Amino acid sequence: MRNILVLLAFLTVALSASAKAASDEEMLTSMLNEFLAGASINNAAAHDRFWAQDLVYTSSKGLRFGKAEIMEGMSSDSETGIEEPEVVYSAEDIRSRLYGDTAVVAFRLLGTLQDDSGEVMEYLNTGTFVKRSGEWRVVAWQATVIPEPE
Repeated sequence: MRNILVLLAFLTVALSASAKAASDEEMLTSMLNEFLAGASINNAAAHDRFWAQDLVYTSSKGLRFGKAEIMEGMSSDSETGIEEPEVVYSAEDIRSRLYGDTAVVAFRLLGTLQDDSGEVMEYLNTGTFVKRSGEWRVVAWQATVIPEPE
């Protein structure tokens, strides 16, 4: 009987941890998609919610900067989030790895130009998220352009 109780306790802990991981993965995917929708319309509030104050962002052009520089780049009229997007961003092939209160999210970023060309720019992005005071924020970001096939 004791072995059964130990097994049940172990299964309860394992299932609880698995459910928490699934919940966090869903939260991170939702957060990423909400951010990309906001980034598509240059919404400052979306950027403010997504990036941690101590962010290290490495762009696809090899430039490194933080949240302050991103926020400075937001124009005051874009804060309403009602601009027509020039590029619509979306994510595919999202892969999340959880490590306690840290997560790594890697995905293919698609930037679809909203002009007659409909050109799609593709990037591989990796974000490191940290959960602080119950909220996930991005502390590190790496963007890499996927080269066009030769």
